[in-house]
Amino acid sequence: MTALPDGQADKSMTELLLAVGRSQDIDAFETLFRYYAPRIKAYMSRGGGSASAEELMQETMVAVWKKAALYDASKGAASTWIFSIARNLRIDAYRRERRPEFDPNDPAFVPDEAPAADVAMAAFQDAGRVQRALLSLPADQATVLKMSYFEDQSQSAIAAALDLPLGTVKSRMRLAFDKLRTLIGGEPS
Repeated sequence: MTALPDGQADKSMTELLLAVGRSQDIDAFETLFRYYAPRIKAYMSRGGGSASAEELMQETMVAVWKKAALYDASKGAASTWIFSIARNLRIDAYRRERRPEFDPNDPAFVPDEAPAADVAMAAFQDAGRVQRALLSLPADQATVLKMSYFEDQSQSAIAAALDLPLGTVKSRMRLAFDKLRTLIGGEPS
């Protein structure tokens, strides 16, 4: 295609793009391709390698062919519409490059093996022993343990909630641990 002044080129390209959209005009698309492909490739190569620029240019022109019927000349020039497609494809390619590949063997995605039956049974029995030991504690000691370990409250927050001195909360926790150690250690497994 011979070089045209910008205004004439925009008008001519708009007419060609409309022809592609209306009737899948191959000659009109070929002219669009010859005109825009090098420009799109140059635009794409500013952001990375020439191999990906070539691929992105091809993707852009395929999208122009497929979506030409969606072009509305009253909303903008053909070049604006085509370069919007190119820009969006470039952004998508950038995002794909930055997103790590999913590795199904990554330990974070591999579920833990189910514990052996004897291990599961021992854990269940241990939990029962702890529960029975907690029930045998004096209420004031059980309360501070529950607030600390089941409600995740600090000793200061427990002292404020129960309106007790901090030292009293610490003493009750220490006494509760001593009793639990004796009760749990004293039962057979």
